[in-house]
Amino acid sequence: MIFTAEQVACVCEVLLQSGSMDRLASFLYTLPPPSLSSSSPCPRELESVLKAKAAVAFHQGRFSDLYTLLEGFPFSPRSHPLLQQLWLQAHYAEAERLRGRPLGAVGKYRVRRRFPLPHTIWDGEETSYCFKEKSRRILRRWYHQKPYPSTREKRELAAATGLSTTQVSNWFKNRRQRDRTGSGCPFSDNNLSLAGSPRPQCNCPPHLSHPPPPLHHIHGGLN
Repeated sequence: MIFTAEQVACVCEVLLQSGSMDRLASFLYTLPPPSLSSSSPCPRELESVLKAKAAVAFHQGRFSDLYTLLEGFPFSPRSHPLLQQLWLQAHYAEAERLRGRPLGAVGKYRVRRRFPLPHTIWDGEETSYCFKEKSRRILRRWYHQKPYPSTREKRELAAATGLSTTQVSNWFKNRRQRDRTGSGCPFSDNNLSLAGSPRPQCNCPPHLSHPPPPLHHIHGGLN
């Protein structure tokens, strides 16, 4: 079956968002080499394929291939959150394998200093890598009550946790994705998961019969 470049990009995005790494790897294997050339699909469609290949390389532990992919193409900002986490988590995994033990916060900081994000997946702005435990508790308690906070509630959560509204929004999006797939994700609440890239289609939030308590109740209970 022959796919157009647009169809290939769509399949890659859907399989990536679903966390079906084995199926995604099989699909990429069936693509003829011309489909991956920069002269065939448009940059946006090529980016979807390369992003999928990077995720599969991470999933299979082929970190050298992952680094080559990430450093060899100027990805758009919409792909940066996912690809930054692939870059960091791969370097963390290699460092842990060499040390024979998990990395702590200081160890991860040293890895980030040694292996800075390439300009192809980073716009030069400072990135926050760690959420405080108190912030995570607030987000988790709210999530269990209402996994789809409104724009106003996200702003209130940002003020309560000391995070940006974008960080709060990404945390909820990634947590919902992990709960939907039920798969083991290599990323924690501190970071972005494979859900860091935009979804091709969004489902409406479920109706909640009991709304969560006001934000100040949650925030106050953690002081």
